[in-house]
Amino acid sequence: MADEQTQGAGGDSSVATAQDTLTVTDNRTGESYDLEIKNGTIRAMDLRQIKVTDDEFGMMSYDPAFTNTASCRSEITYIDGEAGILEYRGYPIEQLAESSSYLEVAYLLIHGELPTREQLDGWMHEITHHTYVHENVKKFMEGFRHDAHPMGMLLGTVGALSTFYPDAKDTKDEGERHMAAVRLIAKMPTLAAFSYRHNLGLPYIYPDNDLSYPGNFLGMLYKMTEVKYEPDPRLERALDVLWILHADHEQNCSTSAVRTVGSSEVDPYSAVAAGVAALYGPLHGGANEAVLRMLERIETKDNIPDFIKGVKNRDEKLMGFGHRVYKNYDPRAKIIKRHADEVFEVTGKNPKLEIAVELEKYALEDEFFVERKLYPNVDFYSGLIYEAMNLPKDMFTVMFAIPRTSGWLAQWLEMLEDEETKIARPRQVYTGQRERDYVPIDQRS
Repeated sequence: MADEQTQGAGGDSSVATAQDTLTVTDNRTGESYDLEIKNGTIRAMDLRQIKVTDDEFGMMSYDPAFTNTASCRSEITYIDGEAGILEYRGYPIEQLAESSSYLEVAYLLIHGELPTREQLDGWMHEITHHTYVHENVKKFMEGFRHDAHPMGMLLGTVGALSTFYPDAKDTKDEGERHMAAVRLIAKMPTLAAFSYRHNLGLPYIYPDNDLSYPGNFLGMLYKMTEVKYEPDPRLERALDVLWILHADHEQNCSTSAVRTVGSSEVDPYSAVAAGVAALYGPLHGGANEAVLRMLERIETKDNIPDFIKGVKNRDEKLMGFGHRVYKNYDPRAKIIKRHADEVFEVTGKNPKLEIAVELEKYALEDEFFVERKLYPNVDFYSGLIYEAMNLPKDMFTVMFAIPRTSGWLAQWLEMLEDEETKIARPRQVYTGQRERDYVPIDQRS
């Protein structure tokens, strides 16, 4: 049977050789099945042919949190966690961070190729001239409490954008898809800055189309009485690099949320709002905040040995180290560490930096952490930069959502164009009771 034709769930009828199949023997029946291997995977639907009796549903795989299940094929982001490699559309993250801008990377993610000068100029013009939001959006945001969490405000306002652009519901229209991508990338910094100003009780600052994408955001955050806000170019560049590093990261929780919700063919604003909601969770977007709280608890370099001892005894948690994907030094962390110095030249050195550097040194030289492949990840230094820029901890996840919008949209567009896309509907393994008879309420004990 190994050299016979195997048809997967997607209708792929190519002939598989013996080397391209996995033979599974069901010890309950003694039957063997040959499952086609393609791109290092088997089709989950091919398991359905494995049955004890013909009237059975068929075999399923059980994979909580999808830790070993590929839900899609993608050409956007490549990660090799063992080697510490991250690539967007095949381009190493190190080269993009060194030579590119965030908007150029956003174009790459959305369109699949780096732009020509003419294409980039047109793209930047489109983004720049869609940064304003409807005045009703501003009034909507004014309805939040003065101490509302910025991510909660961002979540609500991104979802509300769907009511301002009802034509976006036509997800099959290429022009509508393009405009949704432009609007979301353009308006996300505006909504983020408004949420920051709202918490401080300050008037909202409108976008300045003369400034760069990161420079405009800094202006909307910090402009006070000056006629023209002039951002420090070192802060602009550091922010641009941070946003490049956070633009996409394969099928993480928020990206999967965008794809799952988007599979219902809902408008893109609602799908991206689902991504914001997933990122809101402390296990996803709040990790850099947790790093700062850890450093505050350590207080001084002298306390690091006792803290390390506490980690080994499971009395403390080492935040900002280790990653579900990376089993090596997170390549983004190396880049952020280099750019942190540029930020501190402007803002003054964050006193927590010395603790962080010393803590990293201890961990990288300790066999306990080396054996467990616990290396610094992207969150270890990013929070220090945001804090040095006088951003409150509640804003850190918002700073994550701004660049991740381009990745979410690239993934959403790819999903729409994939002929295998169906509305997401995972299976479950039912473990509850069956066939119980209803008992009237006065007879229940």
